[in-house]
Amino acid sequence: MDNAAQADRDGWSRRRFVGAVAGTAAVVTVPAPAGQPPDPVPAPRRHRADPGPRPLYVGTYTSVEGGGKGVSVAAYDPVSGAITGAESLAGLPDPSYLAVHPDGHTLYAVDERADGAVSAVRLSDRTVLGSRSTGGSGPCHLSVHPGGRWLLSANYGSGSVAVHPVDASGAPGERTALVTHSSPAPGPGQQGPHAHQFITSPDGGHVLAVDLGTDTVYTYRLDTEHGTLTEVSQAHTRPGAGPRQLTFHPNGRYAYLANEVDDTVAVCAYDPASGRLTVGEPQPSGSAGTGTNYPAEFAVTPDGRFAFLANRGHDSVARYAVEGDGARLRLLGTVPVGGNFPRQLALSPDGRLLFTANQRSGTVSVFHVDTGTGALSSAGEPYASPVAVCAVPL
Repeated sequence: MDNAAQADRDGWSRRRFVGAVAGTAAVVTVPAPAGQPPDPVPAPRRHRADPGPRPLYVGTYTSVEGGGKGVSVAAYDPVSGAITGAESLAGLPDPSYLAVHPDGHTLYAVDERADGAVSAVRLSDRTVLGSRSTGGSGPCHLSVHPGGRWLLSANYGSGSVAVHPVDASGAPGERTALVTHSSPAPGPGQQGPHAHQFITSPDGGHVLAVDLGTDTVYTYRLDTEHGTLTEVSQAHTRPGAGPRQLTFHPNGRYAYLANEVDDTVAVCAYDPASGRLTVGEPQPSGSAGTGTNYPAEFAVTPDGRFAFLANRGHDSVARYAVEGDGARLRLLGTVPVGGNFPRQLALSPDGRLLFTANQRSGTVSVFHVDTGTGALSSAGEPYASPVAVCAVPL
């Protein structure tokens, strides 16, 4: 199914199946936002003291040959990184991206279909609490607002973002907002907008949507009483960059943008007061050489000293030193993932393990993170999981 015929069939599926070594990047600095407030202090999700097994939730595609059966749950050892066991958590259709409620009781998944939806699963008894239409096609990302009352989702196919309320049980309610990215016009080679991510800024004051089709990151103000959106600014990449996902530094004043189409990354300055994002100059992804590469996603260590980038095509994790209190990324090198097409990556809550979901090889790779140097070392053979596209360690 990883072919042009599939893409032609459903229009929005290029993002599913897009698609190689290393070099050094120039150091790029962006100016700090003027009048920035003190560092935000969101409550981090703490790694529990008990060293026993922890849950790892894996999302997949169910509608492709060899795909999974929905969301599965395995266990990982927070010390060794070994993944064991696997069982179905919920038989949801095409749950390609997952998020967990801040209270840890509910898991959310996109249903990445032409008629898109978001679904909620209560983790204590694995009950599906309900599904709601996102009002668009091919939802590929979702996140929960830090207050726990709002679910944010991005519709890749229709280029829109949606907001759903979350009730006391964790279930999503009827959609309260749907905004389609109608301006600016699509970038080179794009037929329309393609919203790829919808997240909350670390200070909680704004929500940001990354659109690959319009080469734009949109900042909105979310009305936390009514769930409505008001656009406050736009940040534009260079034409044809194809921004995919944005990851904030813990200090909340900088963020790192993975540009899928032109195989670059960028440091962005963020002003919490206004919500304005400023995109810096493009930098290499570490894939220098032959072959095609599509940067997927950044992860930043809890102490903000290192950043990691998943490279699909080059099939590597690029390692960066974070300098200038978040304002600079310096490429340290790349590490092979031991799999094919790392679609997504995530750090364990304590930042000592890095997981990559390798779509085409159907595996999840685990690396030990040296918290002093940012070095990565394999934790063992990749874990087999059909068409793994999202791995969430708790």
